[in-house]
Amino acid sequence: MPETPRNETDVSNAALSLLAYCRKEAWAGFDPYDALNSRLFNSTPFRHSKLCRLVLTQALKRLPFNLRPLLLIDKEQNPKALALFLSAGLRLSKLGIPGTENIAGEMVGRLEALRSKGTPYWCWGYSFPWQTRTIIVPRGTPNLVCTAFVAEALLDAYEESHESRLLDMANSAGQYILKELYWTDRDGTASFSYPLQGMRSKVHNANFLGAALLSRLYRYTGYRQSLAPALMVARYSAARQRENGAWDYGEASTQGWADNFHTGYNLCALRSIARNAETPEFDAAIRKGFEFYRKNFFRDDGAPKYFHDRTYPIDIHCVAQSIITLLAFRDLDEGNVSLAHKVCHWALENMRDRKGYFYYQVQPFYKNRISYMRWTQAWMLLALSHLLEHTRAAALP
Repeated sequence: MPETPRNETDVSNAALSLLAYCRKEAWAGFDPYDALNSRLFNSTPFRHSKLCRLVLTQALKRLPFNLRPLLLIDKEQNPKALALFLSAGLRLSKLGIPGTENIAGEMVGRLEALRSKGTPYWCWGYSFPWQTRTIIVPRGTPNLVCTAFVAEALLDAYEESHESRLLDMANSAGQYILKELYWTDRDGTASFSYPLQGMRSKVHNANFLGAALLSRLYRYTGYRQSLAPALMVARYSAARQRENGAWDYGEASTQGWADNFHTGYNLCALRSIARNAETPEFDAAIRKGFEFYRKNFFRDDGAPKYFHDRTYPIDIHCVAQSIITLLAFRDLDEGNVSLAHKVCHWALENMRDRKGYFYYQVQPFYKNRISYMRWTQAWMLLALSHLLEHTRAAALP
């Protein structure tokens, strides 16, 4: 397999085909975690059993064939997917990619319609209920990760249009995170509640994503009351970095793993915090974390590993976040751009359908070819937009 970067035409064609597919599907699709949207399952007594809810969710997530139509699960628009489409569409529109001229207004309108109900803040949740190890999270319940991605996309749109309502919506989302999810412990450590308000969880990617949004809002608003909590949370999670540079997913006894895309989240968010807060205090953690990421999450052929200590499943979300992370940190390793192209090349050769969409996962002996709109297509469109943007910029004299 060649190791040279794909040319601009390859990346552009992939983005165009994927954009056309997503538009044809009306930006709606299935999700790896949407099992509890099943009208068939919800018509049975099994819906009351936590074990049954967990088993159904895990079964549908892992099966390489799609039972959702049989289980009466509908394709849905997901706020996080729409946010990723918004950010990707803005990049592609600036590059003159046809079909993206009105995507910003379309996505913002859909996000306005899908905001979580029953709260004065602009905030968002997933388009399905989901069962954790302990609780069930109702459909549409706002959470930090979904809200942070939407608010970041709204700020991307604000940078282009300067429409004050977009900044107002993003700022309201920041206030939701600050007023409803921020908490401090007796020892002075700080964190954000995730997945639900009131849960004193310590999940590092949620902490970094929330802090990154608040620090970015500080850059626009000058509201220092949001910056201090953001830095406290970032300092807590940065301090929990392992000696080898990795972060566990969280601090609970069941959260002691390091994976590709959450590590990418952490690194990109932490750099955003450092830049917006204009502080060098996280530089050492960023460099150590990226060195761990670069060394442990890629095969020689460009395939991204899911976990640092084993390869499979090769997940399309890891492909997308790898491209984004490598380009974001191209200043730290001169080979990052080449590796980002290599990751993209591997995905185009091994995880792309002739219809233009991307597959979910590659396992040792089979591929899961199910199309997931949030987890797969939205992320890949964003990754391709980053890669195409960089390729065009690199070609300028």
